[in-house]
Amino acid sequence: MSSMDKETIGEVLVFDTSEEVARAAAKKVVAYAREAIVDHGVFSVALAGGNTPRRVYELLASDPFKGLIEWPKVHLFFGDERCVPPHHQDSNYGMVYTALISKIEIPGVNVHRMVGEGNPEENAAAYERELRSFFGKRSWPRFDLVLLGMGEDGHTASLFTGSEALKEESKWVVATRMRKLEQDRMTLTAPVLNHAAHVVFLVTGQGKAKRLSEVLGHQLKAEPLPSQLIHPIDGTLEWLVDKSAASFL
Repeated sequence: MSSMDKETIGEVLVFDTSEEVARAAAKKVVAYAREAIVDHGVFSVALAGGNTPRRVYELLASDPFKGLIEWPKVHLFFGDERCVPPHHQDSNYGMVYTALISKIEIPGVNVHRMVGEGNPEENAAAYERELRSFFGKRSWPRFDLVLLGMGEDGHTASLFTGSEALKEESKWVVATRMRKLEQDRMTLTAPVLNHAAHVVFLVTGQGKAKRLSEVLGHQLKAEPLPSQLIHPIDGTLEWLVDKSAASFL
């Protein structure tokens, strides 16, 4: 494992395999959960979808990780969601439920699902109201941790290049659309992600190597890639990547 520190991109940690990335991420979730619970009694985390995060959740639901977190003091949120029912194969909530929620002792009220079925705009507004109720009178929410992935096109959460969602400066949650798949989604906005205490990107696989080098090398095009917009205002930024994804760094 090696690390590179650059003020502009946060800390980049390179691991041999995707499994090592997942284990390192699980350890960070445990550490940040303990830190938050000691500091203010609860731990709020916004979860990502995808294969690498799924493995993180499987690890957190297994020993020894499962016993290291006070689950009744944890609140699970979602960074984005597909507009599908929870039992649909594309549902982030469905994936997290199978990998983690169903296997831990966490109160149902602590799991804050983005409702995928129904009207996307109404559901996005409802999720923002839920966030505002949880975080109180803040201008922006303050998640203790946000987990993010990055697509081969440089998107993160459901923030896509060319999307109006990238320009959002007041809403916390918006409905958006993945044009490639003609798929309606909801996503937290970039300012929400940038107000988190800790942001951790998980990036694995050769298919993301070129884009990762562009993002971390800050090869800015006419329009920045969505992942390049994530710079915590008063928090930490970490990239956990495997050797395949880091091959062009």
